[in-house]
Amino acid sequence: MIELIITTTTFSIMIMLFKYFDKIQVNNLIAITFNYFTAGILALMSFSKDFNLTEIQDSITITYIFLALLVGLFFVVTFNLYAYGTQKIGITISTISNKMSMIIPILIGLILFKETITFFKILGIILAIGAIIIASKEDGNSKLSKKHLIILLLLFLGQGMADGILNWTQKNMLSEQNMNLFFAITFLAAGLIGSFFLIFQIGRSKVKFDKKSIVWGIVLGIPNYLTLLYFIKSLKNGLLDSFQIFPIVNMGVIILCTVSSILIFNEKVSLFKWVGIGIGVLAISMILL
Repeated sequence: MIELIITTTTFSIMIMLFKYFDKIQVNNLIAITFNYFTAGILALMSFSKDFNLTEIQDSITITYIFLALLVGLFFVVTFNLYAYGTQKIGITISTISNKMSMIIPILIGLILFKETITFFKILGIILAIGAIIIASKEDGNSKLSKKHLIILLLLFLGQGMADGILNWTQKNMLSEQNMNLFFAITFLAAGLIGSFFLIFQIGRSKVKFDKKSIVWGIVLGIPNYLTLLYFIKSLKNGLLDSFQIFPIVNMGVIILCTVSSILIFNEKVSLFKWVGIGIGVLAISMILL
């Protein structure tokens, strides 16, 4: 259970950092890029402690490397979307869209891992979709802009695919010995992809390097690495099935981030958002049954 608590806490810290970045004018792209290099270095440092040459040689395949690179691509895209969403759309609705993406890995688990499907799981998935739609309303008679809705949809799909791939990979390819190497490839690949975007933006004079963004990117990389590490550990320890772990973590993050956004950033949460949160929590509870 400690793994779930750490995962929920560190993920929530990342979200709060994104919101704080907006307050102190940290450049998202610079911070996110250096965040991934930091997380990758931490993974390499941890990997060196568990190094087993024979097992590593046996486990590293083209599929292993491809999946690590693919998750890295999803990470850097969804991280940038998340940063934009928390700053320009709101912590609450961005968190709901991100965490309700659990629908995708749950469906993957049901199809590929033959996990038991029940009426309550189906009802929970339907309610989760409804929660996103309702919480997307800013007030009683207005909607988010089309641009914001597209960003939330891309965030939902990108995070869901990343989680689905990670879930399949941890079940079929990862062990204590090769886990941190997979993380290192994933994070460093995300950092390199972010670097290409960063160089492109610098070339267009749209981004200027500043030490503050680099420093805060390094800070962000610490909870980012810990979140992935303990999330995978919670999936692998066998105490709970994956379809239970995703909702527990997501429910915790949604509640913790909503409360934190009110207390720390004085973010106003509309009636529709509260209703969406309530339905989202109910949906997660249904999926746990």
